[in-house]
Amino acid sequence: QVQVVESGGGLVQPGGSLRLSCVVTGRFFSINTMDWYRQAPGKQRELVASITNGGRTNYVDSVKGRFTISRDNPKNTGYLQMNTLKPEDTAVYYCNVKTFDLRLDETWGQGTQVTVSS
Repeated sequence: QVQVVESGGGLVQPGGSLRLSCVVTGRFFSINTMDWYRQAPGKQRELVASITNGGRTNYVDSVKGRFTISRDNPKNTGYLQMNTLKPEDTAVYYCNVKTFDLRLDETWGQGTQVTVSS
């Protein structure tokens, strides 16, 4: 079974920065993609950024140039560096990983709250 735990959320002023972490533990052969989603109150969950096991990245337009997704494969950990945060970035951020061990599985973390407010 695979477990995913996010951390690093909190309250930050507009223009500030936060770094989210996503630690993956459990039984798996490899981690394919690591994705960060977010869900604001009353809105649908949206894909913010993704990274493949080869390091290819993709971002939603609203965070391009401000957020950076990365991963440390030996540590089975992913990161989301968020700079120049805006109030509209306020949401619960979730890490989603696709792992392979005889088959492809998908696992969600419990989420971490990010609040951008003065």
